[in-house]
Amino acid sequence: MTGIEIHTGDITKLKVDAIVNAANERLAPGGGVCGAIHRAAGPELARECSKVGPCPTGDARITKGYDLPAKWVIHAVGPVWHGGDSGEDAALEGAYRASMRLAAEKGLASIAFPAISTGIFGFPLERATAIAVRTVKDEVAKPGAPGHVVFCCFGKDVEAAYARALGR
Repeated sequence: MTGIEIHTGDITKLKVDAIVNAANERLAPGGGVCGAIHRAAGPELARECSKVGPCPTGDARITKGYDLPAKWVIHAVGPVWHGGDSGEDAALEGAYRASMRLAAEKGLASIAFPAISTGIFGFPLERATAIAVRTVKDEVAKPGAPGHVVFCCFGKDVEAAYARALGR
């Protein structure tokens, strides 16, 4: 399958080449999607993260997927929302762009993203999904980029925001 799709469900169950973790700068297990990914992947993930981290906001690192169906986990560090005048948009775009580039470097065909920074980091959902869709569309058009992108949503509100951002 190629193209961009929206899926509502558990990102840790997706059979794609890579799933993206909404990570913190230390790449340490946390709450939300980060905690779920670490729990599903097993303790080896945290050990590898401690070797490849830290990772600055707006960038990403890649590790093995361990016990996940996905072979790879891309740890993207999105920004904490501080009102929108502290470079949050550019940092969020950077996290998506870095993730897509790492996937392209590994020759991956498919990747799944959560709604980076929209949970505990507080980034407004509509603004975040617009940035995600715009950035991914730009990156997917580049040679070697994954041809199948999934925006994995945890809830109908996130699904609806992605649908609006995609014009569906």
